[in-house]
Amino acid sequence: MIKNLLKNNNLQVSDLERELKESADKRQAAILQRFFKTGPGEYGAGDVFLGLKVPLIRTLARKYADLSLSGVQRLLNSKFHGFRLAGFLILVYKYEAAGKSAVRPSRTKNISQQTIVIENRSARQAIVIEKEIVQQAIVTFYLRNARRANNWDLVDLSVYKILGDFLLQQTRVEQRRILDKLAISDNIWERRMAIVATYAFIKNGQVNETFRIALKLLGDKEDLIHKAVGWMLREAGRRDRAALKNFLNAHIRRLPRVTLRYAIEHFPAEERQKYLKK
Repeated sequence: MIKNLLKNNNLQVSDLERELKESADKRQAAILQRFFKTGPGEYGAGDVFLGLKVPLIRTLARKYADLSLSGVQRLLNSKFHGFRLAGFLILVYKYEAAGKSAVRPSRTKNISQQTIVIENRSARQAIVIEKEIVQQAIVTFYLRNARRANNWDLVDLSVYKILGDFLLQQTRVEQRRILDKLAISDNIWERRMAIVATYAFIKNGQVNETFRIALKLLGDKEDLIHKAVGWMLREAGRRDRAALKNFLNAHIRRLPRVTLRYAIEHFPAEERQKYLKK
């Protein structure tokens, strides 16, 4: 598994780039350039779209999911948004594949059942260790390229599946301080990563991490952060409505209005109005 991660597959990178370019659509590219705010002074300024649709990029990313990290790096360094998205999705698939590793039962004959159990246990431990090494390598690589995820879709489609899931598995609270560092970054996309990564915790029924990071971002000046925080608060509320209400009641006067609107989107109409009037 580790050897495959490091293996040089640059020829396949060229093949992937060719297939992506062959699917370019100028009309769709123009639409995406406007939608993702790529004009001067906008948050996606200078980004270049080929007009590729996400389902197609997903399909090709799965096809080339065995690319080495050096190959993925080449994609992430590209000026084309679709190439970078393919790179981040490949990282997601690599990370998920490492987590699905399994140990086959021993086929050894003529030995005691106790020996078989010990062998299988050792094999499982070896797989777990290798899984952790591979996933740690992917997370480290992901964080090193965090600023290459320079638009909200690149962040949202990858961060909770890689960084969020990895932190969810950590037993020591201090290991989650990565999110604190991201939350105070001078880079908008890293700050968005901090809150969207907590989606992995929400999906696992844990909402406290979302509230903790949301509190750090309440003073943020960027609308894209306000929306992301509101989105995560809303999803946390799906799991624990009472906890969301407690958070809103405690911090209602600090919440940007767009954050509040997102957070209470699934509240009854009358209750939404009460919060908005506060």
